[in-house]
Amino acid sequence: MVKDIKNEKKIFYWSPCLNNIGTIKSTINSALSLKKYDKNNEVFIINACGEWNDHKKLFLENSIIFLDLNFNYYKFLPKEGYIQSRLSYLLIYVLSFIPLIKLLKKHKPDIFFIHLITSLPLTILKIFDLKTDFVLRISGYPKFNIFRKILWKSISNKIKFITCPTLDLKNKLEQIKIFENKKLFFLPDAIVRTENLIRDRNFVINDNIPKNKKIILSAGRLTNQKNHAYLISEFSKFSQKNDQFILLILGDGEKKDELKNLVKKEKIENKVFFIGFKKNIYSYMRSCDVFVMSSLWEEVGFVMVEAALCDTFVISSDCPNGPREFLDDGKNGILFKSNTKNELLKSFEKFSDMANKEIYQNKVRLKKEAMKYTIFHHYLRLNKILKILNKK
Repeated sequence: MVKDIKNEKKIFYWSPCLNNIGTIKSTINSALSLKKYDKNNEVFIINACGEWNDHKKLFLENSIIFLDLNFNYYKFLPKEGYIQSRLSYLLIYVLSFIPLIKLLKKHKPDIFFIHLITSLPLTILKIFDLKTDFVLRISGYPKFNIFRKILWKSISNKIKFITCPTLDLKNKLEQIKIFENKKLFFLPDAIVRTENLIRDRNFVINDNIPKNKKIILSAGRLTNQKNHAYLISEFSKFSQKNDQFILLILGDGEKKDELKNLVKKEKIENKVFFIGFKKNIYSYMRSCDVFVMSSLWEEVGFVMVEAALCDTFVISSDCPNGPREFLDDGKNGILFKSNTKNELLKSFEKFSDMANKEIYQNKVRLKKEAMKYTIFHHYLRLNKILKILNKK
């Protein structure tokens, strides 16, 4: 057990999630890492509206303190669609404003990690003179709109640190000069708990999937961001001359019916299979021949890291801002020009023609890179930040 922090600190996490997105996993694993590798910290999860209820048992089992901020109205919030989800965020902002102020004044946390709906805690920080160190955790690739730039700039002197999931994003923030460079830190997401991967990756898949086929796997919410329509169209062209491949799509979302109709239109119902949401995706990753990510934007891509740790070859779009960094400019997998006709088709063909030795070498290099995203390696970097805060 690592014990670098001598004085006990009260560390709070704020990350209200509407959907089953990667930020849920990274928040849980980050909090778990602090309790697993350093017992000197008190770790708290703020449950803004009931969004963390399904994980309460896990938190309590790991001595993470669960704080209800408000009554549980999460189940009543609309979660699909851009406008509906924004209305939900606005409602969380309004209903959480006063309770969050009271909570911060009552508990006086030493460190406050803020992930989502960060405009609320940042507004509170701007208005009140709090003794808490606020750490802004930027998730994904933020849109640098006028409102966000003004808010960040106006409060930049009060934010202690800003953590970025990729070096590319850190470099971008250094260029636009909203924050002092010394406040910016690269902190890979805590994506994988190694014990869970080892436990789950060898489970037998029971879905009705054709045998003796090579499997192309995609996983993620069925939303515009993930760009599954492009993936299906490119696979349709590839499958015309490569009947030995099938496409499995894990996940649910607002685009599901539209995507199923596209599969029917392309007449590939016997080659594309919608599996739905699966809590354990490691067994699918271990069983597939290649994992593909077709996103329009992404940070590193949680599923891409998980696939790499399951010894799976990865093909990814060259979207902003994480895949190129993770795949080392295509040295550890295949990158294709995002959302461009025939580019993914060429990548499928390239993979199909690759020698087994080359595939193996790519997978070994990528798995080494993916180790940065285990909760232990996340903790090592996070602990360095906490030690700096201790000295201030």
